[in-house]
Amino acid sequence: MRDIAALTFTTLDGVMQAVRLPDEDRSGGFTSGGWAAEYWDPVMDQVQKEAMAEPYDMLLGRKTYEMFSGHQDSSMNNGHVYVVSSGKTDLRWTNTTFLSGDVVSDITEVKSQDGPLLQIHGSWQLIQTLLAADLIDEFRLWIFPVIVGAGKRLFDCDVETGTLELVKTAPTGNGAIMSVYRKSD
Repeated sequence: MRDIAALTFTTLDGVMQAVRLPDEDRSGGFTSGGWAAEYWDPVMDQVQKEAMAEPYDMLLGRKTYEMFSGHQDSSMNNGHVYVVSSGKTDLRWTNTTFLSGDVVSDITEVKSQDGPLLQIHGSWQLIQTLLAADLIDEFRLWIFPVIVGAGKRLFDCDVETGTLELVKTAPTGNGAIMSVYRKSD
């Protein structure tokens, strides 16, 4: 069985919407896009070392997949990519599987197979679905010293209560902090 890890960038107040670009996601009237831009390079160096060095497959929502699809030759695409969407999308990457319909059942099936870690990158709606189904085993969070108020939050739905174990933490040197939490047994 494989684990699922949510790799997420959040503000100090938990917002994960429109991290890098001002127009990345304006849904809900969000106007604070690009809040992580000034911290980006040191954070991405740490992400490469801490979260992307080991083999992994990706779980992406359609919008995140479309944003990432220009990076086919990068280290992001060494494994298999599972794209979750209620509508069809153009699958440009090789080793990509489209999942639609009963997403929880489909991802539970993928999780039960042998293979590397499944990492969710971005994909707010997918994270909410998997949180509600209690399918996320680990949270790889980069918390930025920014407060934006309103926006899509990491824990925006009713989640199974419980405790998490902090397994790793480190600053980036520019005020952002990496914290890796695993579900406690």
